[in-house]
Amino acid sequence: MTLWAVRHAQPLVATGICYGALDLAADAPATQAAAEKLAAMLPTGCHVRSSTLQRCEQLAQVLSALRPDLMPNLDPRLREMDFGSWEGQRWDAIGQSALDAWTADFAQHRPGGGESVQGFMQRVAAAWDEKGDGPTLWITHAGVIRACSLLHAGLRQITQASQWPQAAPGYGECIFFK
Repeated sequence: MTLWAVRHAQPLVATGICYGALDLAADAPATQAAAEKLAAMLPTGCHVRSSTLQRCEQLAQVLSALRPDLMPNLDPRLREMDFGSWEGQRWDAIGQSALDAWTADFAQHRPGGGESVQGFMQRVAAAWDEKGDGPTLWITHAGVIRACSLLHAGLRQITQASQWPQAAPGYGECIFFK
C-alpha cells in the first residue's frame, strides 16, 4: 500500500472559523500550485479519490486537467468531520464550556450536534480498509489526514483528546503513508 494524502488548498474563509464540513471554495492560485506539484510527483497508474467538498474537488479537477490519467473518484468518507451547529462560527465564540464538554468525552461527544470523533474515525477507517495495494492519492482534509496517521499506527479508537494528533500538513501539502 502506498497512500499520498494531500490537504486541499487554503479555503476562502476567515481565520479562526470552524469550517469542518462547510462546503467552501479554495484559493484558485494555491489550488493550481498544489495540483502542479502533485502532477509532477505522482506515478502513472495512481488511483485518485477525493472528498466531495468543493475545496477538494477543485484540486482534483485541476490535477486531472494537468494529468488526464489521474481521474478522481469522489468519496464522501474523505470529507472533513462535521461540527454541526459549530460550523461557520468563530472557535472563540463557541465557548470554553462547549469545548470542555467535547474534550471530556472526546470519542463520543458530538460537537455542535455533529459527528463524534469515533464515528469520524470509523468512516475514515472504512475508506482506509479499501485503499488497495496500488499507489493511491486521497485529496482530503486535515482531520482525515490526522485520522490516517492514527490508522497507520494501528489505532482505530481513541478515548482522550490528548491522543488526537496535533500535527497536520499545511494547505496543499502531502503526507506519505507506506
